[in-house]
Formats: sequence, C-alpha cells, structure tokens
Amino acid sequence: MALENASKYLVTDIISDKFEIPANLVRPEHDRPNRHAVEDAAIETIPIIDLKGINGPDHHKIIDEIGKACKIHGFFMVINHGIAKELVDGMLSVGREFFHLPESERKQFYSEEPWKNIRLGTSFNRTAENVQMWRDALKIQCHPIEEFIDEWPTNPPNFREVVAEYAKQGRELGVRITEFISESLGLEKTFLEEAMGGQLQTLSINYYPLCPQPDLALGLNSHTDPNSLTVLLQDEISGLEVLRDGKWVAVHPVKDALTINIGDQIQVLSNDKYQSAIHRVAVNNKSERLSIPIFLRPSDKIPVKPAEKLVDEKNPAVYRPYIYKEYFDTVWSKGLNIPTVLDCFKIGAK
Repeated sequence: MALENASKYLVTDIISDKFEIPANLVRPEHDRPNRHAVEDAAIETIPIIDLKGINGPDHHKIIDEIGKACKIHGFFMVINHGIAKELVDGMLSVGREFFHLPESERKQFYSEEPWKNIRLGTSFNRTAENVQMWRDALKIQCHPIEEFIDEWPTNPPNFREVVAEYAKQGRELGVRITEFISESLGLEKTFLEEAMGGQLQTLSINYYPLCPQPDLALGLNSHTDPNSLTVLLQDEISGLEVLRDGKWVAVHPVKDALTINIGDQIQVLSNDKYQSAIHRVAVNNKSERLSIPIFLRPSDKIPVKPAEKLVDEKNPAVYRPYIYKEYFDTVWSKGLNIPTVLDCFKIGAK
C-alpha cells in the first residue's frame, strides 16, 4: 500500500467534519453494540488484586486470587503494581500527542504488514475483515528495546524516552504476573516464562476518536488475545467490555489500576484450566479514548503445548504442539471475524 494512500484507511483522517460514519465502518445489525444491554462490572465480577503483599505473608493468598481470576474470568486488575503514576501519565500523554500530530507526521509509519517492527494502521487485518474498526493503532516491537528503538517516532520529542521506560517496566510487571500465574497452576514460578522461550513483546497505542454514531461501530471486534499475557493501561474513558455468561460487561477504568488478561497461549499451556476471555471495545460520541496494551507472546523458537504436569489420564492434552507464528498467521488470515481460533489447534481438529 503506497504511503500516499494511507489516509484512506486511517480512521483519524477520514472522519474530519463528518456527522455520519462511512459505510465501511458500519457494523451489521446483529453485531452492533447495544449499550442498554451492557452491564457494569462489579468488583466481584472483574477482581481487583492488590499486589502490595505479594512478597510477604499474603503471598499464597494473592496467588490464589490470581488463579481464581484466571480460571473464572480471564481478566483482573492490579493495584500497587510498581509502575509510578508519573510514568503512566507520561505514557498516556505521548500517546495522545502522537495521534494529534498532522497526518504527514503519522502516515510514514503506515503499513499492512503484520510482522513489521513498527506499524500504524486501523482494524487488525483490514484485508480480511468485513468491516473496518473505529480505531487507529501504532504497534511497536520493543524487546529487546535496543534492537528497535531507532525505528520509533522522534515526535513527540520525548516519545522514545517515555515509551522505552514504560515498555521496560511494563514487561517486568508482565513477567512477574506470568510467574504468579505459573505458581497458581502448581508449576514452578519460572515454568511458563521458560515454556514460552522468554517471551517477545509488542506495545500498541490504541486511539479511538470521538464517534458521531457509536451505536453503529466498534473500536475492536469481539476477540480473545492471541498472545500469552496482556498488561493494559486505559485512560479515564470507558470502552472495554468483556463477555461473561453470554452478557457484555463494561470494565470501567479504576484509578491507579492496570488491567490484566490472559491470552490464548496461557489457555493452551494451562490445558484449558484457565480461559482467555472474549472482549471488545465500544466507542462513544463524547470523547476520544486512549488505551495502551503491552502484549507478551511466545518466541517462535519453541513449541507451545500443554504443560506435561497438567496432563494425565483424566486430563488429556487438549491442544497439539505448534509454533506461535503458525498460530498468529491463522489469526491474521481470519482477521477478527471470529472471536478465537483455538479450536483449530485442538488435537484431532481438521
């Protein structure tokens, strides 16, 4: 796709002065958000877990809370996570500044190639999806940082400095939580990290512009995350919704909390003991919204498969071994037209 045509596909650049959204962003009637049917998440629905005592006598209690959240919800929030408020605020600030830059500044990063080290685009895979999503996203590879940072934007001027530090601390938190999840499964705390070959990392800055007809559009289709673990920073605007018992539940931002969800790879490694939850993003006509997920995912050098300790005669392996790139390529080819491709990797699947 020529760069001069990029603005044809970036939501930010096609909505100027429009009061009706373009036809290619209108969801089919059966797939439109119904705000009146969305419930608000109570604390007991999406747990808020305090990590303050994780290194003390409450360690096992907190590990049990994390395990229960992964088994029942696939989502939880963490407070006292160790990332300073100043850094969180700085990350939100540079992300917002980037999407407020002129089109000429942003479009140089536009690409439709999924494995590029830095890629600005909209939707997930525009060519495979039936309807475009109401979102633009800058996705950057960021581990190890020194291999990728020279490709990152230099405008805003502090972009590289702030994003590098947030990516570093966000990764450290994600790895710690992966260890807690491993413990909660009765495995060695380093098992999941080692089973995924050390995990690679992508950071995405998701920008959801004000939408004049939010009942017709979605910021993100319903999906499960194809990676292993997601550490999500949200601004103060609601939008995230999780499917629980057949109903959509709005997960409102909580002050000083980060939202954690397990992805498909941990569901596979846990042999279905833990569930990767279906979620989506709604948009609104009052305010723009920014969210910044960090995605940890397996290396392509090691097969992903259920942990042997979690497999026995009563609990046979559900999934066959595969390399993560094979999994992601399957997700990419289908776009986000189906919530999950996990069934394609079950033993015996055709």
